[in-house]
Parts: sequence; C-alpha cells; structure tokens
Amino acid sequence: MIRFLRDMIAIPSESAEEGKVIARIKQEMKATGAFDKIWSDKMGNLFGQVGKPGKGKKLIAIDAHVDTVGVGDRSEWKHDPYKGKVADGKVWGRGAGDQEGAVPAMVYAGKIMRDLKLDMSEYYLLVVFTVMEEDCDGLCWQYIVNEDKIKPDAVVVTDSTNCWILRGHRGRMEIGVTAKGKSCHGSMPHKGDNAIYKIAKVANEIEKLNKRLKADKFLGKGTITVSYVDCKTPSMCAVPGEAFIHLDRRLTVGDTKASAVREVKDAVKRAGVKAKVEVLRYARPSYTGLTYETEKYFPTWCEPEDALQVQAAVKAHRDVLGVAPTLHRWTFSTNAVSIAGMYGIPCVGFGPAPENVAHTVNDSVPIDHLVKCAAFYAGFGEAYCDLAAKRPNKTKMNVKRRKG
Repeated sequence: MIRFLRDMIAIPSESAEEGKVIARIKQEMKATGAFDKIWSDKMGNLFGQVGKPGKGKKLIAIDAHVDTVGVGDRSEWKHDPYKGKVADGKVWGRGAGDQEGAVPAMVYAGKIMRDLKLDMSEYYLLVVFTVMEEDCDGLCWQYIVNEDKIKPDAVVVTDSTNCWILRGHRGRMEIGVTAKGKSCHGSMPHKGDNAIYKIAKVANEIEKLNKRLKADKFLGKGTITVSYVDCKTPSMCAVPGEAFIHLDRRLTVGDTKASAVREVKDAVKRAGVKAKVEVLRYARPSYTGLTYETEKYFPTWCEPEDALQVQAAVKAHRDVLGVAPTLHRWTFSTNAVSIAGMYGIPCVGFGPAPENVAHTVNDSVPIDHLVKCAAFYAGFGEAYCDLAAKRPNKTKMNVKRRKG
C-alpha cells in the first residue's frame, strides 16, 4: 500500500487533471486480481466491483476522490510534495492525507475480501474513485446517480476522518455579489461612481453577518466570508465601473439556499447600495472533456447516531479493530453533500489522516491508518448486512427521519 500511495503522490492530479492517476489506480486494481469488474464512466470516475449483483443483494459503495489541490509555495514544504517521503511513521506529500491515502486501503480491502473468501451472498461492493471533488464537491456523484444510474444502499465516504466515524457535516454554497458604478478618468474621480467603494460596504456587512449566523450543537456554526474580490476597469488610471465579491457560505442545520441568499440580499440593503446577488454555477470540463454543469449549492447532511450505516460502521470498527470508535463530524465538506444531502443515500465517514493536514504543507497520512482502513472497508459490508437483517423496521424509520 505504501509503494502504491507513493506512486500516486508522484503524479500531479489537480481537479480536471486526474487522468494519469486514474490509470495508475486501474493498473493496481487489475494487479490484485480482486475485482470482478473495472470500468470508468464518461466523466472519468473509476469503479471496481467485488462480488456480483443478485436478487435482494445490497450495494455497498466506498468513495474516495483522487484529485488534489495545488502545492502552493514549494519552499514551504519540509518534504518534496511529489516524492511520497516515508518518515516518522507517515507518508508525506500532496494528496497523502487529502485524500489519496484512502485509495490503497480501498483497493487492498478488495484483495483482503478475496483472500479471506468472505461471504458476499447478501451484498456486493463498489469502490468508487471520483474526480473534481476539490473543485466542486459532489459533482461526480451527481453524474454517478443521474447519468450512470448507480444508487447504493449505503456509502462509506473516505475523506480524512482520523479513523473516527463521522456522521455529517455542514453544507456550503458559493454566492456572487456584483455592484455596478460608473467609470471615468482617475484624475477626475468625482465624475465617476467607484464600484469598489460600493462593494467594500457590502463586504463590511458580510463580516457583520458572519457573527450573527446560527449554530447547531453537533454540526457547529454557519459561516460566511469574502473569499475573492475582482473589478472591471478600463485601466489602472481609471475609476472601476464594476466590482465583484465571491462569498463562501457554510450551511448548518436549518440553513437553506433561500435563507442564505436572503441574508446576503439583506446585507446589501444594509450597505445602502444596489447589487446583484446570485448563486454561482460550475461548468469546467473534466479530464475526459465532459462538462457537467451544476449550481454551487451543496446541502447540509447529518445522520442520527442510531442510523443503520452508522451503527454498521461502529460494529465493523469493533469487529475488525477490536476497540470502540470515536463518533464525530467533519468541519470541511465532502462528496456526501450530493450522496446524502441531495439524494438521501445513507452515508457514513471513515478514512485515514486528520482533517487538519488537508491543503497544507504538512499533507501526510499515518501508515497504520492505511492498515486500519483496509481492514475496516473489508468488514463494513458484512457488518451492514448483519444489522440490516436484525432491524428492517428501524432502517425504514431512519430513512424517514433523514428526509424530514
């Protein structure tokens, strides 16, 4: 697993540029001989199937995104971000923790299942290696559900959990605010109407809004921040005629798309300016050339602690690792915004590496996490089916609670 992970880290794979790392994963999958079927879809997501569908069988999926963010200033890295350095019981490099470290554990979970000849009469497993999550989390699963027509009974999301079991996280959305002014020569600013001054007033109100947003006891506080500023101006010697701010809004329990947009419009009103407020859209081609446009709204999701897939994760953790797990929630966002948030597919999180190494120059994964995760992924399907057989009525109740 370490050798395989180091190979992946050595391949730059930022969003929409994952083709080479997908090919490397496919090569490893074939080498294990564990998979009954291996294929990719038109977006470029990669699938590996262990076991075969059958009447009454449950489909258990395990998801990992294989794209990474960039490396930033390479001089800040202690270890080369593309070498996969092994030191201090960890593998270091861009993507080691967020989140290519889960990939070897998923691939070799399939081999473990084959080697141990696990009973798969009640389920079959789909490992899913997804693209463009860093750019647009959940877009890949919108395609998988809507176009590939794949809808699992449960999904394990493997984004960094520190080997804790996580059962929810805040949603998010991206909102744009555009203020119009009047351009003129910079030597005569009184003849124009500076759009930057207008958008600055809005930004000030956004800062105040962040302090007023509601909080949930489990998922935490909703937040909003200005994450990008731009303007349109004919020259550096002119008053800008248009200015724009990009807002990153994190949604907690009770927040909706409509309520978040309304709050921003109220902030614009408090600023005393006229401005256009809109939910932004994403439309970037994947590495295959496919463009699958979506709105940048990604819903909150939270599963009750007694949900079937959560308790199955607890059981798998006890069965294969021999200890009781820690249950918690993510701070950042994952593909589950679509899987659970949009489609109501039961999700639970379990993956290697802590969240706080993500997108940093300390990106790394403990080697013992790879081993724990491989064992957990191999055991989850059996644990899920065992519990499902014992409490079918409770399963239905949890589905209703989640949709409500």
